[in-house]
Amino acid sequence: MVKYFFHIAYKGNRYHGWQRQPNVPNIQEVIETALAKILKTPVSIIGCGRTDAQVHATQFFFHLELDEDWDFDLLFRLNKLLPPDIAVFEIIPVKENQHARFDAMQRTYDYLIHTYKDPFLSEGSSLYMEKNLDFDKMKKAAEIFGQHKDFKAFCKSPAKYRHTICNISSSKLFINPSGDKIRFQISANRFLSSMVRTMVGTLLEIGRGEFTLEELEESFVSHELPEFITPAYPQGLYLSKVTYRYLDIPPRTDFSFLQNVEDDWVEM
Repeated sequence: MVKYFFHIAYKGNRYHGWQRQPNVPNIQEVIETALAKILKTPVSIIGCGRTDAQVHATQFFFHLELDEDWDFDLLFRLNKLLPPDIAVFEIIPVKENQHARFDAMQRTYDYLIHTYKDPFLSEGSSLYMEKNLDFDKMKKAAEIFGQHKDFKAFCKSPAKYRHTICNISSSKLFINPSGDKIRFQISANRFLSSMVRTMVGTLLEIGRGEFTLEELEESFVSHELPEFITPAYPQGLYLSKVTYRYLDIPPRTDFSFLQNVEDDWVEM
């Protein structure tokens, strides 16, 4: 038995998420179909997590187990067969007991917003045409996220989880110099369904002045958010980093393609 981690990235606009599901396009099925065609045997792969419909990953890992190794350039063949919106960067041999999903100790998500209409950003960043967001309050809200552990209020389906505790290691807000692009970045040991998008929706309402920092603190106590706070659009969300104790690889893709050349993100 041989086992490998595949380091990949994908653009999620055309897909209903990572996980294989019937009658809709998904990343897992596309990759399994390509691998089966190349290896000439049915394959099943295990991803490091799940992403929702239209969500992207600039770093993602899955593992593959086979009875025997291959004797050709699988990386080249796989990339040639896969569509342009899915890329494989490297194939890494691992031990039999190492697991792409269960061994991941930290995941990082980035969420990108642009506040003016730009056709070249529409698939990789979310458009919110906001003129007077209070960035200082949004920054404080991002810091509040990092001070709590129970994110039941931000979970779409809390009943399906044993618990809603997440250990946040970093929660930051970045703004570009012209103030028309926003990036929220958060790292934790685990995330709940729609959690990051709901957090971004909350940040936007705080920036608009429709939801206060005091009300945010209260939501962690009551485990509820008001109904007007909804998850942010999916196309701005990226799974951007996955870290293992035995594997910590820098992402091959960054967000420079969504910035002007002269822009630098400034942490608020």
